[in-house]
Amino acid sequence: MILERPSVINLKKLQSELDGIVNRPDMDELSELIKMYQLYQAGQKEISTKLENLDSEFQVNYDYNPIHHMESRMKEMQSLLQKAERKGYDLTTKAIEDNIYDIAGIRVITNYIDDIYNVEKLLVDQTDVTLLKRKDYIKNPKDSGYRSLHIVVKVPVFQATGPIDVPVEIQIRTVGMDMWASLEHKLRYKTDANPELVSKYGDRLKGYAEELEQIERGMQGIHKELI
Repeated sequence: MILERPSVINLKKLQSELDGIVNRPDMDELSELIKMYQLYQAGQKEISTKLENLDSEFQVNYDYNPIHHMESRMKEMQSLLQKAERKGYDLTTKAIEDNIYDIAGIRVITNYIDDIYNVEKLLVDQTDVTLLKRKDYIKNPKDSGYRSLHIVVKVPVFQATGPIDVPVEIQIRTVGMDMWASLEHKLRYKTDANPELVSKYGDRLKGYAEELEQIERGMQGIHKELI
């Protein structure tokens, strides 16, 4: 199952939404950015289709689905330009393409930890998929306890003028990791909680992350015995 969050950009509406951008791009540059954005949406769909096909193959051949669900998202244009401005990049299509890799994103939620690495291998082993970046926060969790596998791949999107390689960021994690990450994100970024409470519950969440890993590996062991 994939949950789509489509983002359709209207040029005139976008202009009115960018008042907070200091060096706001002119109309011609915004038009190029919108073309780039739509290209990245196409790249996201290409990767989503590949992942769905892999999951279907497992269902047919092994009577098992390694992917619990997927969620696609496109970074909103305003957020994209704000990030570029914050990082000190020129607000041009070329500068953004050269420096920002999380414009198109997919979150893949698996059932077990081994599924994470199996999905990654099966995807990046495809001849038209190239691995650009990789950060393994499962083997090397963040200080907060956050665990997930982050990869950036590029995939060709075929246009009238020929194929164009597009980067797509993919986060792969288990159901348990995703539940933990959602709560941790809410604690740190979505609330106006007292800093003391953030510290208190942050420490507790870190402990839960360690417990959760043990539970997940135990459940994975039982799963292997049953297949």
